[in-house]
Amino acid sequence: MENLDTRINFLSQFPLFKNLSETEKRTLAQSMERKVFRRYKTIYTPGDSSGKLFLLEKGTVKISTHSDDGREVIKSLIHPIAMFGEMGLVGEESRKDFAQVLKEDVQVYILEVAQIKSLMQTNFTLCNDVMSLFGSRLMRAENKLEALIFKDARTRIIDFIKDSIMDRGRRIGYEMLLRHSLTHQDIANITCTSRQTVTLVLNELKKSNLIHFNRGKILVRDMEALA
Repeated sequence: MENLDTRINFLSQFPLFKNLSETEKRTLAQSMERKVFRRYKTIYTPGDSSGKLFLLEKGTVKISTHSDDGREVIKSLIHPIAMFGEMGLVGEESRKDFAQVLKEDVQVYILEVAQIKSLMQTNFTLCNDVMSLFGSRLMRAENKLEALIFKDARTRIIDFIKDSIMDRGRRIGYEMLLRHSLTHQDIANITCTSRQTVTLVLNELKKSNLIHFNRGKILVRDMEALA
């Protein structure tokens, strides 16, 4: 087992826990379970208990739901350092979504929701941080809904590329490189388009020399020109 101070330092990287006392952080760090989920493994499914909170240390997880006809909609992609499965903090008893590993194994720390709720009873700053967390989550959901209403498929795909580059891209000279674990179908499921549309838009951008892409990489040649 790794050093307890390493766990505490990891925990301290999450805004939700930044205002905990050292004693509270130590207590949580001691109770965290570290676990590895293999590639494409499902971490939880609808109907599972919402009693655990996951802190992602390595890898990528997609949070998705399925329509009545079986179509997948990817609600969010979780990258290190971030949490998922937090709806239990605001009363969810059983999962409504799927959480699944993408093409690389993931490492997570697992906390009991009940333990965090217990801290919330005496730590009112933590209560406010939980409210802020879900306020930000609600704003992201509203922004996505507005994009679906007001933006066409091409714009949504380009916005996804630009947002991903801004979040996780790496500058190479005058260009920006994004490494990812997504198929064209995954991008379609995120942007609420179709695989054919994603392929068409990416090929059009490549033909215009705005991007270059291959499996697992997208290189944006000029962020300002990408529109």
